[in-house]
Amino acid sequence: MIFVTGGAGFIGSNFVLDWLGQCDEPVLNFDKLTYAGNMHNLAALKDDARHLFVRGDICDGEQVLALLRQHRPRAVLHFAAESHVDRSIHAPGDFINTNINGTFSLLEATRAYWSELDADAKAAFRFLHVSTDEVYGTLGPDDAPFSETTAYAPNSPYSASKAASDHLVRSYHHTYGLPTLTTNCSNNYGPYHFPEKLIPLVIANALAGKPLPIYGDGQQVRDWLYVSDHCAAIRRVLDAGRLGETYNVGGWNEMANLDVVRALCTILDRLAPKAGAPVSYLEQLTYVADRPGHDRRYAIDAGKIERELGWKPAETFDSGIFKTVQWYLSNQAWVADVQSGAYANWVEQNYLNREAAA
Repeated sequence: MIFVTGGAGFIGSNFVLDWLGQCDEPVLNFDKLTYAGNMHNLAALKDDARHLFVRGDICDGEQVLALLRQHRPRAVLHFAAESHVDRSIHAPGDFINTNINGTFSLLEATRAYWSELDADAKAAFRFLHVSTDEVYGTLGPDDAPFSETTAYAPNSPYSASKAASDHLVRSYHHTYGLPTLTTNCSNNYGPYHFPEKLIPLVIANALAGKPLPIYGDGQQVRDWLYVSDHCAAIRRVLDAGRLGETYNVGGWNEMANLDVVRALCTILDRLAPKAGAPVSYLEQLTYVADRPGHDRRYAIDAGKIERELGWKPAETFDSGIFKTVQWYLSNQAWVADVQSGAYANWVEQNYLNREAAA
């Protein structure tokens, strides 16, 4: 069995679904079910005996340790995190609590469990920590992409909290010998993505006839990684990664946010054209004031994981974004379900009250 934290969130639920789609090893799925955790993501596993869901908080070390002792997993895969930069600007305390204190509690519970294992089980055990490229800060237009040796320079409460969690994981390997692995990924996209993030927000707003908000000039560059490719990379690192090492996972797809939105509108114009006159969704583009401290460019050098472990992404941006739009068009009930009153209030707070960009 493997123990997955945050397995009802975007990346976590995709990982659980992909894992059980490829093997029969059971999953203990541990999730707090905050606004971004959605059991509907896991509906396909409702009657699957290989999937055991437990609601709980990684900050509750006693509950985590009790579950580890009861189910005796061979690995802990740590996806649970507060992950939205804009929310970290409005409410940084939640990010400190979950991403730093929660990771600490999880590490302590895991260390206690691991120390009780016999020698063979100890040697086989793994703790895999899923992190972000945002810990590295921002890049200039001509800077080399982030590598595993790039110095940390986080610029938001979110990225700072994830950087702290990365350092904690590293320290538990070097101090206690806990067999850890860390992955730092670029921007994920794909099914089950909560519509506070750029791609699902644009799709939802376009179909609803709402403005498509573009921060600043829209030239912020990100490396885009299809979520199933990310899941495959994590499985590979779990299987063959060197203990104590970090592996950067990217899609080799650098694109400006504005170009991503234009690509989405082009696909929507084809798959779900507006009624009446041939009007493009591009007409809904709206430029809004940039968020504070917005990093200009992220880029991942994913050469190490390809050289050492043979992983590289299967999807191009064109193929992955087309699959993503198709999924959202086919799953409008899921979108409507997650767009609760609380989510609507968040959108109003973050977007509607911004002054339009000059």
